[in-house]
Amino acid sequence: MGYHRGMLKQRTLKSIAKTVGIGLHSGRRVTLTLRPAPANTGVVFTRVDFPQPVEIPAGAFQVGDTRLASVLQKDGVRVSTVEHLLSACAGLGIDNLYIDVDAEEIPIMDGSAASFVFLLQSAGIEEQGAAKRFIKVKKTVEIREGDKLARLDPYFGFKLGFTIDFRHPAVDRTGQTLEIDFADTSYMKEIARARTFGFVREVEMLREIGLARGGSLDNAIVLDEHRILNNEELRYGDEFVRHKILDAIGDLYLAGHPLIAAYTAFKSGHALNNALLRALLADLEAYELVSFEQAEEAPRAFLSQPALQSAAGI
Repeated sequence: MGYHRGMLKQRTLKSIAKTVGIGLHSGRRVTLTLRPAPANTGVVFTRVDFPQPVEIPAGAFQVGDTRLASVLQKDGVRVSTVEHLLSACAGLGIDNLYIDVDAEEIPIMDGSAASFVFLLQSAGIEEQGAAKRFIKVKKTVEIREGDKLARLDPYFGFKLGFTIDFRHPAVDRTGQTLEIDFADTSYMKEIARARTFGFVREVEMLREIGLARGGSLDNAIVLDEHRILNNEELRYGDEFVRHKILDAIGDLYLAGHPLIAAYTAFKSGHALNNALLRALLADLEAYELVSFEQAEEAPRAFLSQPALQSAAGI
């Protein structure tokens, strides 16, 4: 039974996975539970610490705060720091998922997406009986803010190009620009392990306004004015820009479906990424929803996702 003869299908988890961690900004202990969801559900976050659980669908128009993370909001209820978990979902091609959390923040784990990838894979990934749906970008959409830029261009695949500009000796010594095309790159190997980073001077400021209380050398790369304070080596020579790509993949997954597009960014962040998605979704001529009745007609970027490789005989 050749996999390539069938349609490209939606995916969810086979079983429930659970973990406990610390919120980066709140410093609070958080229990995270990932559960399978039916076809066409999308990714839905649920705050289970309320008498009546509050469901917040992962969507570009649910984003209410982007100061240091992508924060989903509904009726005054928040789920913060969703981007690393959503990045892992995108990297593994998971379309439908219930995410239960008993605090207002997804746990930071080690500051990358690797723990979430492990958690999702340990639950097992299952194909569903419905066609996987994509948002195919048909014309260029661009957002600029000062010298910052985020853009989506038509491209039959999924690639991301990112340039950072921190003017910091330790960051400047590493690669500042990276382009990743998922047709020939593994999310797991090349992106998932890149950690978030922050500066000591900012951490002090953030703590004064009640943020970054859970931040430590265990869950972030921390820099002073001159150097990296962590004892360990960087996981990638250009880990800083790779983490910005990891973030962007998570932010873009808030479109509700995987994007068939090329993303280009200069000094972008959560706010610009969200503005870009809103601009795309507001222009009905800029995109179309597509499915693939034959898997081999889909972009290679989506056929190389780990759980599909065995099914596809790759």
